[in-house]
Amino acid sequence: MNSYDVAVIGSGPGGYVSAIRCAQLGMRVAIIEKYATMGGTCLNVGCIPSKALLDSSHHFEDAVKHFDTHGIELPGEVKLNLKKMMQRKQGVVDQTTGGIDFLMKKNKIDMYQGVAAFNDSTHIKINGDNPEIIEANYTIIATGSKPTQLPFVQIDKERIITSTQALKLNEIPKHLIIIGGGVIGLELGQVYKRLGAEVSVIEYMDRLIPNMDKSLSKELTKVFKKQKFKINVSHKVISVERKSNNITVKAENKKGEIVVFQGDYCLVSVGRSPYTEGLDVEAAGVKLNQRGQVEVNTSLQTTTPNIYAIGDVIEGDMLAHKAEEEGVFVAETIAGQKPHINYNLIPGVVYTWPEVASVGKTEEELNSLGIIYKSGQFPMRALGRSRASMDLDGFVKILADNETDEILGVHMIGARCADLIAEAVVAMEFRASAEDISRISHAHPTFTEAIKEAALAATDNRALHI
Repeated sequence: MNSYDVAVIGSGPGGYVSAIRCAQLGMRVAIIEKYATMGGTCLNVGCIPSKALLDSSHHFEDAVKHFDTHGIELPGEVKLNLKKMMQRKQGVVDQTTGGIDFLMKKNKIDMYQGVAAFNDSTHIKINGDNPEIIEANYTIIATGSKPTQLPFVQIDKERIITSTQALKLNEIPKHLIIIGGGVIGLELGQVYKRLGAEVSVIEYMDRLIPNMDKSLSKELTKVFKKQKFKINVSHKVISVERKSNNITVKAENKKGEIVVFQGDYCLVSVGRSPYTEGLDVEAAGVKLNQRGQVEVNTSLQTTTPNIYAIGDVIEGDMLAHKAEEEGVFVAETIAGQKPHINYNLIPGVVYTWPEVASVGKTEEELNSLGIIYKSGQFPMRALGRSRASMDLDGFVKILADNETDEILGVHMIGARCADLIAEAVVAMEFRASAEDISRISHAHPTFTEAIKEAALAATDNRALHI
């Protein structure tokens, strides 16, 4: 029987990062993955393939709609080769997951393929082609999540699909119906809208991306409608039926009326649920809460002290970078260090175009907490860089404490906001004020100037370019 200081169950961003950090700290580490490739949902059927398709579809849309404006004339009609696009996506995935294999070998981490199940708190059975049992002083559960299913919807993986199948369709839907107006549904909806599909979004809440600042939702909705999306908020789906290649979705609007949607594909994208199937956590004394999440304390310890849990399988936002931070946190905790995670400063991003990004408190949260704040906002269309690239939609909004001027939240929508948000995270980590940002030189012409201008707007309304 092989013995380890730490066993990590799951090789997604949280799992493989925690394994690497444990190895860097001198521990003998094993990592267990049930699939044939490393990287978990994020690298295989999530973040990486979706961004590859978003990028490819963006190029296609630019060629069809914008090349002529830029003075680029093509010899013939722009044609889509979906098979080749999917092959490129898979190439990106294969290269990325292969890189994780390299990192495991580089850090002398033993890799096991199979489904892990606890025998007790220190012994793990690996059920695979060659079943075996390993021993570990500590275990990190990083088993991630799976798409949430509606109890009355039968996912057939052909026409009624989850994000996993949506990433590998062999044809462009004529009419893609998306149940759920969150991050995953909107990103995949934009991929297929760019490629020629009609797209209808059905959202139960009263707005898209309901967990982000309301102003971002309002702006994104405006942009999506301009892109010819059909947006239906405050709609409760009550049935999804398939007959041959036709899908009928019935929903109830806020007036209690039944609305019928008909298409050829339906993407069910109503969130994700923690995944612990087959893990036998009870055998190790690890408890789950009512939502199926692994219970942890502030040190991310489970109810069994030598077993930790991180990422999507515990409470909190289901973000790859959150899982990575928690993976490092647990590794350093096991090593006797005193690490820290500021959950308020973990940014959220939607990779549509325009991109949406947010960190810190929303206006709704500040109002509910009774915090008096000031707000500064600057439109992207007022930037020279935005006009040069024809990316005019969106804005940057900075919320700061009314008395101290400390930045409490930054919310942005526009070109490259997924990258721009990092400046806000750094500033808030060092408890910068809006005045601090306004005094920092930002290169011209860049999209980052919108952050400086929003900070100026938040400090005595003195933005320079509006």
